[in-house]
Amino acid sequence: MPAPKPDPSVDQDQFLSILSREEALTRFEAALFPRELPREARRLADALGCALADDVVAPIDVPPFDRSNVDGFAVRSADLATASEAAPVRLMLNDETIACGTAPARPVLSGTATAIATGGPVPRGADAVVMVEHTQPAGNRAIEVRRAASPGQFISYAGSDIARGESLLRAGTIIGSREIGMCAACGIADVEVTRRPRVAILSTGDELVQPGQPLRPAAIYDTNGAIVTAAITENGGDAAFLGAVADDEGELEAAMRKALAESDMLVLSGGTSKGAGDVSHRIISRLGRPGIIAHGVALKPGKPLCLAVCDGKPVIILPGFPTSAMFTFHDMIVPVLRRMAGLPPRPDAKVNAKVPVRIASELGRTEFVMVSLVEGERGLIAYPSGKGSGAITSFAQADGFLKIDALADQMPAGSDVEVTLFTPHVRVPDLVIVGSHCTGLDLVTAPLARAGLSVRSIAVGSLGGLAAARRGECDFAPIHLFDEKTETYNTPYLAEGLELVPGWRRMQGIVFRAGDIRFEGLSAEEAVRAALADPACIMVNRNQGAGTRILIDRLLEGMRPDGYWNQPRSHNAVAAAVAQHRADWGMTIAPVAAASGLGFIPFAEEHYDFALVTARKQRSAVQAFLDALASEEGRAALTKAGFRPA
Repeated sequence: MPAPKPDPSVDQDQFLSILSREEALTRFEAALFPRELPREARRLADALGCALADDVVAPIDVPPFDRSNVDGFAVRSADLATASEAAPVRLMLNDETIACGTAPARPVLSGTATAIATGGPVPRGADAVVMVEHTQPAGNRAIEVRRAASPGQFISYAGSDIARGESLLRAGTIIGSREIGMCAACGIADVEVTRRPRVAILSTGDELVQPGQPLRPAAIYDTNGAIVTAAITENGGDAAFLGAVADDEGELEAAMRKALAESDMLVLSGGTSKGAGDVSHRIISRLGRPGIIAHGVALKPGKPLCLAVCDGKPVIILPGFPTSAMFTFHDMIVPVLRRMAGLPPRPDAKVNAKVPVRIASELGRTEFVMVSLVEGERGLIAYPSGKGSGAITSFAQADGFLKIDALADQMPAGSDVEVTLFTPHVRVPDLVIVGSHCTGLDLVTAPLARAGLSVRSIAVGSLGGLAAARRGECDFAPIHLFDEKTETYNTPYLAEGLELVPGWRRMQGIVFRAGDIRFEGLSAEEAVRAALADPACIMVNRNQGAGTRILIDRLLEGMRPDGYWNQPRSHNAVAAAVAQHRADWGMTIAPVAAASGLGFIPFAEEHYDFALVTARKQRSAVQAFLDALASEEGRAALTKAGFRPA
């Protein structure tokens, strides 16, 4: 078709209104957002580099059972209380060896031990593992142990890495190898991701020759096409380079219309200045509304940049010179492209931070410690990951790592360190929560994440959270500490500068396998008496210092039944022990019991509250959290999950 005649007024007026960088970007983004981002389901192996469209919730505990961390023997720690070099304890070996993937068939009774490999499931009755190096053969099917074992020694409890119902990954998280590992560990094969925006790239100019072709006189190789295509792929786009088009208005308009019909974004380079052959900007006004947003931006280099939106699709015409093209692309286009791809802003590489706690290290080895970064009163704080070498989340949820020299046996608290980031940039979280974790916390913070606020939750326990709050390293410290003197929760533990924000109530109770006639229809007190009356009935306890442990000890009134020293550190691990027949009863919270399909006898409500750092109370993210906690949506979500909002 014949080329339309140029509009001379456009030629003369296109640079009469030069916009500042900020104004141009503001207008461009206002014309594009908010918008619904297209999504698609992808196999896990095909999701690398994509942004999650939905939160991913763990469907199982990881590990799914209590497992051994070493090669050795599963034992009862009480049997080894007096063991020493001078007085070794002799244990008879059970007639099975537990390897990875082998379900235990026999319980560990008093005076016995079962050979177990690293990763093997801990058998019923055992509450510790001794390393094979710390034992000696003692005749036919017996060993001698020459050192005591503490309850829980060399055991990773069920759910100690990932707890069933935990928000594993948030919507917007970029899927890398670490995130794929987390999903795979939970058996997740498919994820919903934001579809990569399809971006068409056209180069314009009579002078352009594609790399690999002979260079004719007065021609240049098309550098921009290759650079822009690669940069789009780097920043989350599905790039399609369509070649170079000559400075013919009809031919170029046909190419632009076809590209826009098949893509979500169109990027051209060249054709933005006032030369007679520059026609791209004239075509845009015919491609859809509102058309050109900015043509001429106060950038050096990059003034000729043209930004347009045609029927909801961004159209960008970059300057022809490669330096100008790439400067303006990374500064002005990358933020929009990444937002369309569901990706966070493009980042940087190393940061300085302070370590708040002492980190022990092994002499003779250079140690790399993974850390999570939060904003303290005087700069970044690097919290070391504490889940252990077998934990997938240690690697996946950290922001980066620090190095401890081989000649040092520790990194003292308060040390200034350089943190190497896993991603080019770390976004300091808007809200920092340090303390005891609860799956209800994910429900309250979900609206904040949807609103674009980043939330960092670091699980260090109630007392660790209070210490962090006193140092000003967090906004909230979730706590559930019972004070026996006042018989109240949490308030007696507050220090100056902290105030209590009521959270929710978690019903604590006795958990058992449904159908167990020893517990069906009884009260909590009656159930414990029934368990104590049956020597074959094994309990599973909780760790010292846990609020649950205080309740259990009140019920037991000084009794120490079989299983008392089996002390996992989470509600999920207690439920797993009962569900998997390694114990017959324990105490956990109602939502965990329901998720595990177990019988539940209510006993007492636990108060899960928040110690708020008063000095941070007016921060917008803190107010957003308080609003979410008090909102109808938040309270309904908590109630549905089995919690009772305060």
